[in-house]
Formats: sequence, C-alpha cells, structure tokens
Amino acid sequence: MKRFHIMLYATFLLTVISGLTTNHLANDQTISGVSTTDKVVALTIDDGPHYKVTPQILTILKEKQVRATFFVLGENVEHCPQIFAQEVADGHEIGTHTYSHKTLSKLSPQKLSEEFDKAEKVIRTTAPKPTLFRPPGGFYNSQVLALAHQKGYQVVLWSVDPQDWNRPPTQEVIDKVLKEVKPGSIILLHDGQYPLPTPQALGVIIDRLRERGYEFVTVSELLQHREMLPIFNMGRKWLSRF
Repeated sequence: MKRFHIMLYATFLLTVISGLTTNHLANDQTISGVSTTDKVVALTIDDGPHYKVTPQILTILKEKQVRATFFVLGENVEHCPQIFAQEVADGHEIGTHTYSHKTLSKLSPQKLSEEFDKAEKVIRTTAPKPTLFRPPGGFYNSQVLALAHQKGYQVVLWSVDPQDWNRPPTQEVIDKVLKEVKPGSIILLHDGQYPLPTPQALGVIIDRLRERGYEFVTVSELLQHREMLPIFNMGRKWLSRF
C-alpha cells in the first residue's frame, strides 16, 4: 500500500510539472538558449548588413571557420545586397529582424504584418524564406508572437548580451561574453552601425571559447542539441507583453 501511494504521488508530480511546462510554452514561446550538456553556443548578429562592419565580421568568421546566424533588417539588405549575398554564400544562417527595426509592440496589426512581409520579400531575393525571427530590441507582445508563429517563425532572443551596440571598450565585450557563456547559450552581437567594438572582440571570443572546448553552431543547429526543453524567456522587465 505504501509503495502504491508513492507511485501515485510521483504520477501526480509529473502531471503537475507537465501542466506547468505546457502553460509556460503557451504563455510565451520565445527561445533564449537550450538546456544541454554539450559545449555548443550560437553566435547571432543583429541589425545588418552594414557596408563597413559586416565585411569585417564576415572576414573573421571565414578565417575562424565559424558559421553564425545573422538577423538582418530588410531595408539594410536593400542597401547592401552584395554583402547580404556574401553572408548567404559563406553558409551563414539568415533570420529576420523585420524590415525597419520599429518597436513592434506599438504597431497596428497591418503595419506589423508589413514589417514581416517586406523583410521576407527582400530576403527571399537571395536566400530561402527564414524560419527564425528576432524582435527588434527584444520588444514584443502577444500580437507579435501570434503573428510570428502564424507566419512560420520561431522567436529567438538571447542569453548573453555584452551590449556591443552601446560601444563599450572591446575588452568589456570580451569579458562579459566569457563570464556569462555556458553550454546552450545564444550570444547577441551587432553589425548595424559604425564604429562598433564587435569585429575586434569577435576573434578573441571565438579563440577563448574554443580553448574552453566550445563549438560554434547556428541557432537551428543549437536547437538540435537540446536535451530537455528550450530555455524559454521568463519575462524580462524590458519586454512589452500587452
């Protein structure tokens, strides 16, 4: 009888945990990393392509034989089509960062849909339809999530942010990444403005993480390493959810 009660209690706990997990997925469905013991991380680069910064980053990635995931802006792809074509030719993964980097949570349904559609149209002139989407600034609400999923996108955030867009010293970018990275991390970097410390920091970050035994993969490849559920965003203060 005692053994039966223990088994019953264990079943109850599993049911509760399963229910919590299901609710969690339904309430958010954004991915900021994966739970894994494999020493894999994904480099993601937002806001480009840029005519100065992106070629520098592509050169470093090619020299280091690393593939990254570029979340591109449609309007910047239009401005720098040859650089975007080089990202694709080098085998990097392409995600959408919308067309013009507007705060999506403040847009009407029509304007929101236009941001997705215009970006996709430009991207598809050179690359396949992307399946990954990162909201500009990380700002989103239920309307943004619903439309992204309706259009076939997984919503990708990040777990390591050295705030390189704010132009800190190069060493600060390196130190923050090395301090916060862990297996399954998604690292956020930028290439949409000039100057940035990112090109100078990137090679060092790659070398130091490789010394620790890390392998670099794209976001889609990273998701294949998950041993449990993806790490879903639990509600950052800077996110607009309503």
